[in-house]
Amino acid sequence: MFSTSTKGAESSALLYSIIETAKNNNLIIEKYLLYLIDKFTEIDPTDKENLLKILPFSKNLPDDLKIKTKS
Repeated sequence: MFSTSTKGAESSALLYSIIETAKNNNLIIEKYLLYLIDKFTEIDPTDKENLLKILPFSKNLPDDLKIKTKS
């Protein structure tokens, strides 16, 4: 929408998609994005198995990234 290049638009779309998926999975967005950036420095970006472990819908995410719901 506000991008001046195709690459910028693609990057924005990817980030928006990650954020919306995190919202749909009841994650604290700011905490999750920091976690994601931190994990990217630790893993091989070509390792699909490790990438799947840090995506917003992963069951392997730490509990402190999740919005607490009332039981």
